[in-house]
Amino acid sequence: MTIDRQKIERGGFILFLALITIGLTAVISSFLIALLWAALAAILFRSLFQWLLTKTGGRRNLAAGLTMLIITFAVVVPTLLIGSMVVDQASGVYLKMRSGQIDFAQYFQQVRDALPTRLRQAMDNSGMGSLEGLQQRISRTLSSSVSQIASQALSIGRNAFAFALAFGVGLYVAFFLIRDGERLGPAFVRALPLEQGVAARLTETFVAVVRATIKGSVIVGLVQGALGAITFWIVGVPAALLWGVLMAIAALLPAIGPAIIWGPVAIYLLATGAIWQGAVVIASGVLVIGLADNILRPILVGRDTGLPDWIVLLTTLGGIELLGLSGIVVGPVVAALFLAGWRILSEERGVALPETETA
Repeated sequence: MTIDRQKIERGGFILFLALITIGLTAVISSFLIALLWAALAAILFRSLFQWLLTKTGGRRNLAAGLTMLIITFAVVVPTLLIGSMVVDQASGVYLKMRSGQIDFAQYFQQVRDALPTRLRQAMDNSGMGSLEGLQQRISRTLSSSVSQIASQALSIGRNAFAFALAFGVGLYVAFFLIRDGERLGPAFVRALPLEQGVAARLTETFVAVVRATIKGSVIVGLVQGALGAITFWIVGVPAALLWGVLMAIAALLPAIGPAIIWGPVAIYLLATGAIWQGAVVIASGVLVIGLADNILRPILVGRDTGLPDWIVLLTTLGGIELLGLSGIVVGPVVAALFLAGWRILSEERGVALPETETA
């Protein structure tokens, strides 16, 4: 009888914890993205905080404050400035498309007309030569992409107060996570309803993938996007910063990369007689932008993040579709935890899973 009562009480307590956790999540749902980025900042800038802690004689508040100051002026302010410039360029492109000054279908026709006769015939025979329909699809796709950027910008403007509030909450929470991370992290791991060995492995996987994704993918993507924007500016491509940002986003996708942006631009330039501009874009894309990944990634985190490229591609795209910008990190993290969890379970059952390989 006592055992049954203990089970009931235990079950009731677990139910209470589940319900109150759901309730808390609902209460802070508007700030979940801000809290996510605060946690990511605490993980990424942990070493900087430790270094400042030694320089300030162990004064944790001062070290955390200096860390936040560096984050603000080295990361946040430049991001906001570049973001505002991208919004201006995206809005300008959108208005030109609406007024007919930019016609992607016409550009496609120019490229098609510059192709050799046999290639044009092959396109016609394959159905791609049904150019009106194909041009309309391309125009709609590109117009939709730029329109979404512009609409998101207008949405942020309308919800400026909510954005500023979430942004402030993120910075405020990041300060405490950076300052007290050494105490909060282990306490959180111990509180997980898992075996301590399993909880530790999952936590290590989470931290490793976060660092690899942001340091090894986001930073490399930003560098490649910056190089692409500079290249486009040199050859006179309009809205160079906007295309550079799109190139940085494309750089996050394995097996696709920034070539999906600079390749069509180079083809268009060559097809329309801008020979030296097209040659510069190709040379920069292959020799500068393409090599940046091979040079920077090993320096930052090493080549292997433990996830196959195809999984990174799928989870990054799915994460972006579900959560927007935050999905760039959340998607691969969820995939890594999924694989780690099943690997741990298989080890406990004595079943060997095949090792995943990266390209």
